[in-house]
Amino acid sequence: MRDRTILSRRSFLGTGAAFALAGCNSTDATGSLASLTPPEKREPSVIAVTTRKPIDGAAEEPWFGAGRSGATRAVRVVFEPLGTSLIGRVAASVTGRWRINRVEALGKNDPIAALVGQTANTDVLVYVHGYNTSFESSVIGVAEIAEGIGFQGTPVAFSWPSRADLLDYGYDRESALWSRDAMQDMLEALAKSPSGGKVHIIAHSMGTLLTLETLRQFWLASGTPDVAARIGAIVFAAPDIDIDLFAASLPRIGPLARHLTVFTSTGDRALAVSRRLAGGVTRVGSAERDRLEQLGVRVVDASGYGWGLIGHDVFISNSDVRAALKRAVERGAQA
Repeated sequence: MRDRTILSRRSFLGTGAAFALAGCNSTDATGSLASLTPPEKREPSVIAVTTRKPIDGAAEEPWFGAGRSGATRAVRVVFEPLGTSLIGRVAASVTGRWRINRVEALGKNDPIAALVGQTANTDVLVYVHGYNTSFESSVIGVAEIAEGIGFQGTPVAFSWPSRADLLDYGYDRESALWSRDAMQDMLEALAKSPSGGKVHIIAHSMGTLLTLETLRQFWLASGTPDVAARIGAIVFAAPDIDIDLFAASLPRIGPLARHLTVFTSTGDRALAVSRRLAGGVTRVGSAERDRLEQLGVRVVDASGYGWGLIGHDVFISNSDVRAALKRAVERGAQA
């Protein structure tokens, strides 16, 4: 299965934020998040489902930290744009960020039910962030992706407890896997809601490992043709997954494997580091295209096409890569 995406060779101009192994801090240059909320709402917002422990009741920055919470929470994250003035546009291009204005709790007693209510009659785009990512970066990430591909449904960030530190790879990996049950509960509720639309999933880096393991549990527990039909696109961007684990897991997610598109780059330096940490086993995100296609996976190969210094997360920022991402989601919507 081939997606012969041709990516531009022009150099990507960074937003000024350093690209760590899986930080997702870039911002689309459109200057607006208005499409992320219904017309009657005046403030751009996204929803976050998180297994992070709140800080001071999530009343102010940084809202949620790296601690693992005993409960899953759903919140609405309301943004405060940097502005459309010259100063605001310059600030956005340098910082690569939108500011969070406030965080509002949803469904104190049953946050997942509240999430389902908030997403009724719309498609949902679930973004699962990677290693070394703060709560703020995770919610900004889903906003950037949704805006960049023109997604018209409800963007949802699944924000698991990352320490947002380059030296905490081990802690992040265990925290991601620890969050499987919470993510499974969320997917089951969304997929079984009679008033819901398609559920699209975009996972990045270490977040793809969490997503793969969750899909495995999800299919074993709830797999039916009706549930499979509710899942749209599944996109793994620069997946930090052992290639042998990936190959063994695909049969365990049933027909959901046919929904999967993998974005790869053999020049991804972050995954080269991860490969060394993992004992030299190839990571899926830097595997050769032919090897993945032999597993029946649709592949978008961006090797050598201006993926920046680290080459790990410009699927958010590069317009050509975003176009391929948009096509993947459109295919999922029509499946």
